[in-house]
Amino acid sequence: MISIEPISTQNVWVFKAIRLRALKEDPHAFGSTYAKESQLTDADWMKRVQRWNGETGVGFLAMDAGVACGLAGSFLDENNRGSAVLISMWTASTHRKRGVGRLLVNEVLNWARSRKARVLSLMVVSNDDSAIRFYERLGFTRTGRTQPYPNDPALIEYEMSRDIL
Repeated sequence: MISIEPISTQNVWVFKAIRLRALKEDPHAFGSTYAKESQLTDADWMKRVQRWNGETGVGFLAMDAGVACGLAGSFLDENNRGSAVLISMWTASTHRKRGVGRLLVNEVLNWARSRKARVLSLMVVSNDDSAIRFYERLGFTRTGRTQPYPNDPALIEYEMSRDIL
């Protein structure tokens, strides 16, 4: 049975391990890199958890029998508190197509709704068709906004969003 738990100081090292695993296994899915984040200090990880565990930011871990199998985070848009941004969404390949991603996104939606956000947006790399289809199944649509992908300027990222009902 999959459970979703907030990222906190109690599970910071589980978070660090799954985040680094995600960056290593699916580097194209993130704006950061394994090389960069593997150099972060313990204090850096604790600061990240504190940022992801406050009024304007949150992070969640998907757990399967005590083992992390996914993560997702969100922040309220600094310029528009009615909008939240989904970040760092990842599900382990062993757990894809089993509803883990949907559970994580639903938890983010619930958090964003509790903060009075009306829209949840995200950026997805243009060549990640499976992620795009996943988000479309959850009600996200492309907004028309694009930007260069930070790790490979030959690629672009699409912005997708959905209303928070």
